Amino acid sequence: MGLPFTHLTSTKQLSRSDTDAILGVAKDMEGILKKGGSDLLKGKILASLFYEPSTRTRLSFESAMQRLGGDVITADGIQFSSLYKGESIEDTIIVAGQYADIIVMRHPETGSADRAAAVSPVPFINAGDGPGQHPTQALLDLYTIQKECKKIDGLKVAMVGDLRYGRTVHSLSFLLGLYKNIELTFISPKELTMPEKVTSFCKEKGITFTEASNLEAAISADVLYMTRIQEERFTDHSEYERLKSVYTLRSAHLKGKKTVIMHPLPRVTEIATDVDALPNAAYFRQVRNGVPVRMALLVMLLGKA
Repeated sequence: MGLPFTHLTSTKQLSRSDTDAILGVAKDMEGILKKGGSDLLKGKILASLFYEPSTRTRLSFESAMQRLGGDVITADGIQFSSLYKGESIEDTIIVAGQYADIIVMRHPETGSADRAAAVSPVPFINAGDGPGQHPTQALLDLYTIQKECKKIDGLKVAMVGDLRYGRTVHSLSFLLGLYKNIELTFISPKELTMPEKVTSFCKEKGITFTEASNLEAAISADVLYMTRIQEERFTDHSEYERLKSVYTLRSAHLKGKKTVIMHPLPRVTEIATDVDALPNAAYFRQVRNGVPVRMALLVMLLGKA
């Protein structure tokens, strides 16, 4: 079971049948993980190119490749790569494609993933291009929602925090648009509202959405997706300092609620640690789901599913 494309750069290229297929293979990958892995990708090499900080995405991709019997070669930090010498993204990707069978890249520049995919001689996966897209995070988020809520259609999903620069909420919004009767609530300070590319998409698809600034508007949702205020996206540090702690979710907010709490992590102050013990706090389970979902993408893009 393959995919109708060679490269994954955006959730907007996915159909409902694509996402359902990926989630189905991810479930199969969980079975493989329970057995200790497999040799499905033995002899294959993943080039892991991370030019912006990453913990979960990078480690889960590398873990996914190794759990499938493949190998990993890596480059991290622009200052330690030929990009620092002035090499173009295009040349870097063409070179990496001579060494590896599949490439995953994170880069701080919006649009860098499309530039890379346009020239990549091997399958390419976008692991985040600045404030643009993060499709694999959105897929693991969707997988988490399906596992926690036992469905995706008909859910109310609230997204809170830095919605302007938050590539995870942009990507997830586009994916949720593939499902039926979804209701979205976007909660942020006025300086960090959801960008027009997402709100216009919701209008075009007939997705019900509301915008608010108070955290309480999110508590009654089926899924509450918290995000941090991203210091690295601000040019004015004083603006970041003013907004960084605008929302803090505490266990008291959730008393008597079954709302599933998600977060792409890392968190700073937006979820108090007293939430961690709640059975509906799903963010660490969400992290674990990254491995089977990325295993699924690797085998599907390499034609081994």
